[in-house]
Amino acid sequence: MTDIIDMTRRMKLSLVLLLLLPLSSQAIEIEVRALFSGAAMLVIDGQDQLLKTGQVSRSGVELVEANPSEAIVRINGQTRTLQLSGRISSTFEKPEKSRVLINVAENRQYITTGSINGRSVRYLVDTGANVVAINANTAKTLGLNVEEGVKVYASTASEDLEVTRVMLKEMTVGEIKRNNVQAIIIDGENPKDILLGMSFLQHVDISEKAGLMVLTSKL
Repeated sequence: MTDIIDMTRRMKLSLVLLLLLPLSSQAIEIEVRALFSGAAMLVIDGQDQLLKTGQVSRSGVELVEANPSEAIVRINGQTRTLQLSGRISSTFEKPEKSRVLINVAENRQYITTGSINGRSVRYLVDTGANVVAINANTAKTLGLNVEEGVKVYASTASEDLEVTRVMLKEMTVGEIKRNNVQAIIIDGENPKDILLGMSFLQHVDISEKAGLMVLTSKL
């Protein structure tokens, strides 16, 4: 009986000591997924967490500072500087599907970048647009051959327009790439940014939370 009591006491003591172990003894895996001014999307122990400067995650990771180039985090009193895709762990596995994270702009719009036929472009995400839309001036800059397109009519909120339907051989948004994406070319200078419409977005899953939009490739 005495042996059982002593064993129980030792188990309780061991449990207390375990609870008192410092956090530094626990391995925390961190990866930088996206960087913004004053905020960073981190993967902490496999979970996406958007932290703003000064915020502390549930696992005790504090974002000290962030800008589009790097993030400074503090863990157990120690600071580390990480760049995009940098991580504190060699065990983290890269997800199979490509993802693009887009921070909301001050005007509540989602702006991102990519390329069309190998040339850098800027997109405005527009889930209400059926197809990718490009103004004629931008199309000329991109070297798109309007003469090879087909004249069609497109409806907008205010009017019906005659536009030119073309096929984009290659289109990327971040690391997500699609070939043969349908687009329309609109005469004039509008829309100023290329509208990232559903002819591309149908190939991704879209989620939005806390001012951050995530595009995840379905392939």
